[in-house]
Amino acid sequence: MAPKQFLDLAPRPEKLRTSILCLDITNFSETLQFLLCSIAVFVFYLLYGYMQELIFTLKDFKPYGWYLTLIQFGFYTIFGLIEIKIRGIQKRRIPIRTYFLLALLTLGTMGLSNSSLGYLNYPTQVIFKCCKLIPVLAGGILIQGKRYGPLDFLAALLMCVGLTLFTLADSKLQPNFNTTGITMISLALLCDAIIGNVQEKNMKAYEALNAEVVLYSYALGFVYLFTVMLFTGDFMAGAAFFGQEPYTFYGYAFIFSVTGYLGIQVVLTLVRTTGAFAAVTVTTMRKAVTIIISFMFFSKPFTLQYLWSGCIVVLGIYINVYSKKYPMSLGDFENCCDRFVRGVRTKLIAKQYSSGQYLANV
Repeated sequence: MAPKQFLDLAPRPEKLRTSILCLDITNFSETLQFLLCSIAVFVFYLLYGYMQELIFTLKDFKPYGWYLTLIQFGFYTIFGLIEIKIRGIQKRRIPIRTYFLLALLTLGTMGLSNSSLGYLNYPTQVIFKCCKLIPVLAGGILIQGKRYGPLDFLAALLMCVGLTLFTLADSKLQPNFNTTGITMISLALLCDAIIGNVQEKNMKAYEALNAEVVLYSYALGFVYLFTVMLFTGDFMAGAAFFGQEPYTFYGYAFIFSVTGYLGIQVVLTLVRTTGAFAAVTVTTMRKAVTIIISFMFFSKPFTLQYLWSGCIVVLGIYINVYSKKYPMSLGDFENCCDRFVRGVRTKLIAKQYSSGQYLANV
């Protein structure tokens, strides 16, 4: 008797395609996908960081950080429109009033971050960006009512200590150290923290895609900044300055913008294919290499305090990532600390006992 044939009423859903730009990597092994994404992250973001610092080393460029931000927002808007067309997205999901807020915050974080390089060392700016957890943690509590574990607060504390020591080292080595740059990058991180929480809340509520959020945030931000700079006269001043060497300035700005935009897309692919833990590991290593390249290609003073204070920040980052993968309550943390203290005491007593000191003391 022939076996019965059953109709598959619940076919398996089609596997989500994974690609890096135009390269489809869906059928590659997980290891190869990770390697390709990691290489792309390093290539795009190392070039992005190099171009950002190179631009601000150009003669008399430092006062024009906001005009660079305007050009960057313009390029990002064009890239966003192209991506929207390619993906076939036709309807906006998040309310426009939310995008008015997101655009303002995006303008704050990008503009202040770019302009801070007129006052700060590039490595100092990168270290500050590594410590985004601190305002994000505060924003999560205030905006979304989130609850965090003891490891998150320990990570934030370590970042604060490392950041303070790194900044103190910078202030000792830089005769023209200016707190304006510290204020700018701190405000940029504050805006970034609010952006993350507002984006997360609304993208979950309205199921919006990244391409939509990027397009509307940067397009409205461009309108904001263009209007303000037009009234203040900064637009004409920036255009006149860029007009002195248009191929150099606009060419550098284009490379700076396209590498940043592509870097964002690759990081999103890395998170989707390998998870947040691997993505944070890769991006943290990228930032460390960026700092090394900065000291190699752009002359600046160096001290060992940069090294060990940066290591404290990195330790804080990994404790934060560990807490996401292995959540720990306050009771668990206390038990862990208690076991650690008892283990140390046991080893010390055993060492004293083996050397005869313990019996002598008794």
